[in-house]
Amino acid sequence: MNGPTEWEIKNIIMPLMLSGAKMLDKHCPKCGSPLFEKDGRVFCPVCEYREKQRRAEMKGVEEKLREKLNELANSLPDDIDELEKHLRAMEHIINLLERYRKLGGVE
Repeated sequence: MNGPTEWEIKNIIMPLMLSGAKMLDKHCPKCGSPLFEKDGRVFCPVCEYREKQRRAEMKGVEEKLREKLNELANSLPDDIDELEKHLRAMEHIINLLERYRKLGGVE
């Protein structure tokens, strides 16, 4: 993972410093950002922000997959060949949803 970007420094690290969080003389082994302590908790603000963004993105993808699954479930065709295609697509979506959950722990 890369170190903090200019945007992350300006929008995550600087406001945190102004909020009274204590910047430590230790750095995150994952991204190289300075670690902070606030309310007795030591953390990397950059990794926390990136993780929050990643989860939000994954949740967005999961929501789109669920919408498509519902759309397919609500429009099952009478033709057996088309029905099989619909069911295969639904099965693929369900498998993708399971993988997403395992990947990111999205609730």
